Amino acid sequence: MLIGGGVALAAAILLTSSAVGFWMLLAALLLGNPASGAYVSLAQASLVDLEDGASERSLARWTLAGSLGYVAGPALVLAAVWLGVGWRGAIGALAAAAAVSVVAARRAPLPSPASRPLRDALTGVGRALRSREVLRWLATLEAADLLLDVFHGFLALYFVDVVGTSPATAAAAVAIWTGAGLAGDATLLAVLRRFDGLAFLRVTAVLTAAVYPAFLLCPGVGAKLALAGLLGLLNAGWYAVPKARLYDALPGTSGAAVAVGGLGGLLGSTIPVGLGAAAAAFGLEPALWALAVAPAAMLLLLPRR
Repeated sequence: MLIGGGVALAAAILLTSSAVGFWMLLAALLLGNPASGAYVSLAQASLVDLEDGASERSLARWTLAGSLGYVAGPALVLAAVWLGVGWRGAIGALAAAAAVSVVAARRAPLPSPASRPLRDALTGVGRALRSREVLRWLATLEAADLLLDVFHGFLALYFVDVVGTSPATAAAAVAIWTGAGLAGDATLLAVLRRFDGLAFLRVTAVLTAAVYPAFLLCPGVGAKLALAGLLGLLNAGWYAVPKARLYDALPGTSGAAVAVGGLGGLLGSTIPVGLGAAAAAFGLEPALWALAVAPAAMLLLLPRR
């Protein structure tokens, strides 16, 4: 499934780069989204299986790789514009990179779990969804995502529509937040060598509970940019540690962890829709105050020991 998903993902990216109309682009995206789930999510599960007992550090390295991609993506677009190949050239390069990664994955020492009937696998997923620990970490992941992907999605719009800055300043805000996140994810690897991941989450959640309201309330653009960077730094580990604990709650069944994580993400994907509707009704600034529940929810959900 992993290799098949990788081949389909590379094909979808290639179709995207060569799309000549809306329907061709839509078909490429409809192929690429489930292919990405099969390839990327199962690669993550395989990494956790291969490094049994070190799930937090494995997911910390995984998150660091994703942060590098966040930073490298705009640089790739800039290089494509400078070379005159446009967005099609940039996405074509990504298709080639995806194909190379599939070849590399075929040579990787992937784990070979015992075969299970489909009915047993589905029963295991249903049992996982009734586990209190599994539900705790699914909820923690979605709470953390409020100040990860959801905040990232509204950050530039907030600076333009609420703060009243230029698009260039809004882009700088996103770059500062992303760069600080990269630094935080790199630091997390060193932190996890010395400290417990749950203790680190508690400390950063408490600090974020103070920093996020300050970000919304402070009047100066410079102060908001600095606090945006601090928020990007503080969210290090907010994905890696809860996701690692979700895998730990389902030992030996990483596929079930991928399945329940996908279901949790499907429910969580409704949050930006609701936030956008609230912004349309009451304004973006009041709507973004809803994200302040993220650190409080995390502190309530994290186990006491």
